[in-house]
Parts: sequence; structure tokens; C-alpha cells
Amino acid sequence: MSATRAIEQGPSADPAPRRVWYTSYGSNMLLDRLACYLTGGRPAGGTRDYPGCRDRSLPAASIPVELPGVMYFATRSPVWGGGRAFYDPDAEGRVLARAHLVSASQFADIAAQEMYREPGADLDLTEVLTRGRVTLGEGRYETLVCAGQVDGVPLLTFTAPWRVDDVLSTAPSAPYLRHLASGLLEAGAWDTEAVAAYVASRPGAHPHWSEQAVRELLAP
Repeated sequence: MSATRAIEQGPSADPAPRRVWYTSYGSNMLLDRLACYLTGGRPAGGTRDYPGCRDRSLPAASIPVELPGVMYFATRSPVWGGGRAFYDPDAEGRVLARAHLVSASQFADIAAQEMYREPGADLDLTEVLTRGRVTLGEGRYETLVCAGQVDGVPLLTFTAPWRVDDVLSTAPSAPYLRHLASGLLEAGAWDTEAVAAYVASRPGAHPHWSEQAVRELLAP
């Protein structure tokens, strides 16, 4: 099993890094799913075609990490049906995640596609790297969060502007949960039992998905 990487806290020394760790806590933990955002295409079980990034390179590296906070499922995805994963960095708990080493332009293009915008414009990361968080809009994934650094490279993700207790939880669909859980397993730091226990306990998944049901999603 791979070990999770230690996260260094504090603001980034470089306000305009060329590379960042795009840190996914949802379905983009799975490399095949992330590839649809990078190179374009439609993920298995999804209903949306993604245009892809300007830079279509795959991540230079992918590492397992654990973030402070809570991952939960809420709203309803038109792509998957059912709830989507969100991240509340201020809640008590830990979030199993996977960080992908990509260019800053790729991160901007991934974020744009999650925001239902056309990719192609870079993001000014100065504020999020300095303050740890910046809200670009009221949309579901328009709040950027910097969770620290690994090897001096910032860990960046995006989530909703609300807190976990501010929104009704929504059960995720089987295809979405399969991608998410498979991505955790693929990261190599957690076995099937740990992944099933974690996923089944998340707000929105609980009480609709049992550990056994999640294990069955991961069965060959």
C-alpha cells in the first residue's frame, strides 16, 4: 500500500506557480474519469461530453492525501443523477483524496469545465494561494481552496461556497459512487474495506449506501 503524503501548511511562496496539485475528493480521483477533463470525452455512465484542456497531457504524478474537513453529497448532478461530492474544509473530520500534478492552465481548464464554462482562460491564483480560499461565484464548484503544499507545490481544489450543514444531503448514484470509490482504491493508500467504510459514512451516502453495497460496486 502507498502511504499518504504529508501536507505542508502555510501560504505558497510562489503566487503564480507553473504546476499545482489538482486535489480531487470526488469522481476525478479515478484517472480514466479525469482523462475526460484533460483530453476530452464522456466518462462511462455519464451523460456529458467534455471539451478537454488546452494542454492535454496526463498528470505527471498522482498521490494519495488526507485533507482536514468533510466530504459530503448534495444537490443533483445532471451528468450522473444523484448527489455530487463537495468539500467543507471547516468541518471536523478527514477527507480521503487524490492529488494530480498538472499545469496551472490545466487546473484552470478543469475548474472551468466543472463550472459549466468553456475552458481556455487562466486563473489568477494569487488570492487563493495567499488566503487559502477565494469565491469566484455562487456556483457549485466556484470556490477555490488551497489545502497546503506537497514538495512546495500547492494543493488546489474547488467546492461550493456553503457549509455541509447549510444544504440538504442527496444520495449519489451508483455510477458516480463507483467512479469515486474506484479512484480511492486506485490511489493505493486504502484497501477495499477502508474505502467502503469511508464512502458509506459520508453525509448523503449514509444511510442510503451500506458498506456492503459500496464493496459490491468495487467488485470485478
